[in-house]
Amino acid sequence: MRFSELGGPEVLRIVDEPPPVPGPGEVAVDVAAIGLNRAESMFRRGTYIEAARLPAGLGYECSGTVAALGEGVTRWSVGERVSVVPAFSMNDHGVYAERAVVPARALVPLPDATGWVDGAAVWMPFLVGYGGLVETGGLRAGDHVLVTAATSSVGLAAIAVANRVGAVPIATTRSSSKAEALRAAGAAHVVATGEEDLVARVLEITGGRGCEHVFDAVAGPGVADLARATAAGGVLTVHGLLSGEPTPFPAETLPDLWMRAYTLFAMTHDEQRLRRAGAFVGAGLRDGTFAPQVDRVFDGLDAVVEAHEYLESGTQVGKIVLRVGAAA
Repeated sequence: MRFSELGGPEVLRIVDEPPPVPGPGEVAVDVAAIGLNRAESMFRRGTYIEAARLPAGLGYECSGTVAALGEGVTRWSVGERVSVVPAFSMNDHGVYAERAVVPARALVPLPDATGWVDGAAVWMPFLVGYGGLVETGGLRAGDHVLVTAATSSVGLAAIAVANRVGAVPIATTRSSSKAEALRAAGAAHVVATGEEDLVARVLEITGGRGCEHVFDAVAGPGVADLARATAAGGVLTVHGLLSGEPTPFPAETLPDLWMRAYTLFAMTHDEQRLRRAGAFVGAGLRDGTFAPQVDRVFDGLDAVVEAHEYLESGTQVGKIVLRVGAAA
């Protein structure tokens, strides 16, 4: 899959190319399923943190089998089941393909008991949730954590991570129509921001203190309200830019808080952090605490435009997956 101009889903094109050959430190993967992410929509539209070098490919996350090894790769074997996690630039690698070449460091083993769709849906959301809340955020048992855009795959994973740590997740969504799904996913409280006052509701829930942690995927001017909902000395972590608007520091209230930006690359480009994250997420997968939330599955690369249109609709609860290979 390639795109030669920036724009909506309609710019995506399927092209025939020779099978790619892995270079030193790289692995070729026969792709079975692809997990879609908002970052890919933003990359295509030109609003991502990195500008696309056209013509460009797409894709951070997939499951499949190792097809070939590049020079110097000894950790993996041909035929091994793997998941690919975001540990590269989409200007250099992309997994929207029948066969993709990625850095060997971007692979994690896929257990036999985990299907292709789940293997393409689980790692990115839980790595973001663990990395932003626990590894760098210091989330502790008893803390209240406010999760925005909570029906996204990352939002749902953040709720699960908070519960595993013993924290209290408060989920936000625009409409109360999604409240029951969020409670079923483990949210202790749900705030419908289009129907009630966010700050007043959070202060009510927390006994006037505010949340020790805010995990925000939206950014933009809404951080002013999020700051007012943050406890004194709390942490407001911005991990997404869904609003597409500038994000000011809310200095007009001189808040006593830490405001920080977080990207998944802080985890996936650091070997020791990724090792700890893999252990944390893997433990949750094994004991059933963590499970991917898949909203909808599309079949075939030729469904990529429809899948991206659905991705941008904002109606999903959880992950969107595109099945590709015959093995899926």
